[in-house]
Amino acid sequence: MSDLAQSTTGLSLKHPMAVAWVLALSVSLANFDVTVVAVVLPAIRDELGFSISATAWVMDAYSLAFAGSLFAAGALADRFGRRRMLLLGNAGFALASLLCGLTWDGPSLWFARALQGVCAAFYITGGLAAISLAYPPSDNAAHANHGRARAFGIIGVTSGAAMALGPTLGGFVAAGFGWRWIFLINLPVCAICAWAVRRVIAESRDEEGRALDIIGVVLLTLAIALPVQALLHSDGAPVWRWFATGAGVLFGIALVRQQKRRAKPMLDPMLFRRREAIGIGCLLLSLSAGYWATLIYLPLYLLAAFGLDVERSGLAMLCATLPMLALPPVGVWATQRYGWQATFTGGLLLLTAGLTLLAYAAFTGASLWFALGAMLLLASGAGVSNSQVSGALVALAPPDRAGMASAMATTLRQAGFAIGIALLGAVSGGVNYAAAFGVAAFAAALGAAAAALTLKRILT
Repeated sequence: MSDLAQSTTGLSLKHPMAVAWVLALSVSLANFDVTVVAVVLPAIRDELGFSISATAWVMDAYSLAFAGSLFAAGALADRFGRRRMLLLGNAGFALASLLCGLTWDGPSLWFARALQGVCAAFYITGGLAAISLAYPPSDNAAHANHGRARAFGIIGVTSGAAMALGPTLGGFVAAGFGWRWIFLINLPVCAICAWAVRRVIAESRDEEGRALDIIGVVLLTLAIALPVQALLHSDGAPVWRWFATGAGVLFGIALVRQQKRRAKPMLDPMLFRRREAIGIGCLLLSLSAGYWATLIYLPLYLLAAFGLDVERSGLAMLCATLPMLALPPVGVWATQRYGWQATFTGGLLLLTAGLTLLAYAAFTGASLWFALGAMLLLASGAGVSNSQVSGALVALAPPDRAGMASAMATTLRQAGFAIGIALLGAVSGGVNYAAAFGVAAFAAALGAAAAALTLKRILT
């Protein structure tokens, strides 16, 4: 049964949306650190002497730890208290950020980034669970449902803004104070989050919730990490690359079989028994590999092709991120008017076109203005599609599996992001950005094909 206990400090901030804004700050910090690092990767690479694979691990250590810890974090939050795990994640994230700022070599930075990813999983699971409890759905009170929609809207907008503006803000901070400060500025934000969470979030737990599935977590992590490792070490022995990739596939199959046998699985493969759900899963992977992974290599390309420093790269990155803030309402309108099939197919085709033009720019040495136009086009396609895809997977799930579907959507995003970063890094070799953007365009085209072939015109 659910055991809700009011925080001993009481709810001191009285505004009805106070809980939403506090949780939005926490969740946005986790999302901010996904993209803020992108613009300083050239500086990190130069100072620490990284190869392209070592540079990619700065991002993938975070994403893999995030994806692998997400379900475990949810189970621990249910059992021991969402507020408690949220505060624990906040403290761990502050410590990991400090370690990132004080790092001295590759392994120390990768470890700190992985710790950030684990703690980010507690942010996301604890925050979303607390939102659901603070603004429960109601069949009789339209106002209550309106509050719930506003709360999730606040989190969605602030998270999107954090991810979209991360490269630009990171560029300004790094230009003024150095790349280490993009991590150190998390410390006062974490302190504010801890203070606010203690004042406005009530504790909640579910004594009969899911047990911690350690075997499932290990299988999930290996299924993602081994193919990423194989891609990032593409200069190694071909036998090892094929072995690691095949082992990852086998671990994925073992995960599916293991989850089917559990009475309360941490992820239910039956959620993908409908072709529409399979299509949405492909879209999540495609967007992460095609758009979000491209963001990581854009600053490296802008430096190599046009000599842009960290501050000017941050400004240029607005072309690839601002549409993610401006166009989600267009995506909402389009899905209501034309349905998922047309909206997602059209959005992924725009993303494909923008990435194709960007690959052309990198191959031919086209002007900066041409590259910026391509960045605007690809971001427009992602902006129309991105905010709607996770919600589509949740809408396809039974009501009692909505939370699991949301967690699976996040896991697919992070897995696609990690694999995309590794794949683009392996293809580019640190110099061939035309090939990297071409592969990203191919991933986006696969997503467009999946949307066209699996989704209906209107789904309710």
